[in-house]
Amino acid sequence: MTDPLAEVVTLLQPAARFSKHVVGAGRWRIRRSDAGQPFYCAVLEGGCRLALDGHEPIELQAGDFVLVPAAFGVTMSSLEPPAGAVTLDSMPVALGEGLFRIGAPQGPTDLRILAGHCSFGSPDAALLVSLLPQFVHVRGEQRLATLVQFVREESHAQRPAREVVLARLLEVLLIEALRSASGTAASPGLARGLADVRLAAAIRAMHAQPTRAWTVVELAKEAALSRSSFFERFSREVGLAPMAYLLAWRMALAKDLLRRNEGGVAEIAERVGYSSASTFSVAFTRHVGLRPTQYAREQSDAAQAGV
Repeated sequence: MTDPLAEVVTLLQPAARFSKHVVGAGRWRIRRSDAGQPFYCAVLEGGCRLALDGHEPIELQAGDFVLVPAAFGVTMSSLEPPAGAVTLDSMPVALGEGLFRIGAPQGPTDLRILAGHCSFGSPDAALLVSLLPQFVHVRGEQRLATLVQFVREESHAQRPAREVVLARLLEVLLIEALRSASGTAASPGLARGLADVRLAAAIRAMHAQPTRAWTVVELAKEAALSRSSFFERFSREVGLAPMAYLLAWRMALAKDLLRRNEGGVAEIAERVGYSSASTFSVAFTRHVGLRPTQYAREQSDAAQAGV
């Protein structure tokens, strides 16, 4: 059976950047600006407050896991607000071996978290991330904290095949987080669409047969919904209209095929559901900003230059 989540995460090519074990005490606040970098955090003990630009602050507790596929402004703070009307951001203190302390420098700690950033190797990361929720908050899934611990341990060890193991662990971590998003505070995206049994049928059909000349009416039939109910429900849960989602997925497939030199433009056009090379070229150029041949040439040049 086609697995849309696995397909998207595999195309993203996740890689570990860094992972930190953080303990906190007293009152503190940390703010980071991460230009679109994927961020994850697992709370092992205690609690803290997390605020993302454009979202209401949320309170995290032990057992919570947060995934943000493209983080920009991130503020984390103690549950008790820092003292004073004007507060200065705290600076984490490195204690060695990937362990950091925030807040009061002495005394018992009241928070323990694992946090990290990964990167997406795909040149199409922005397009693929647009198919995912902007924000996933999962409560009480011990498997996620365990996976984060594995990522942390592997990232700090210098064992053979380290990068391969990390890439696989991150793929599993991202898929586990996204499929755990059913019924949680996930924002609109692929995970929420797949959590809806009716919409999942239509999404899997698009991924299984991207070459088919789908219409909203046909996709609504796959979902066993009326056209209007399907369109409204899909747009609300996935965050894109059905045909916009299909276009984004076709373009992601096309870019992957062009990058890997998997045939000429006419062949790739057919493999992603276009009846002619010219129709495909027009759609690709409008969506990507480059003609397919230009895109393939740029990707080839970048690969040869080791970019």
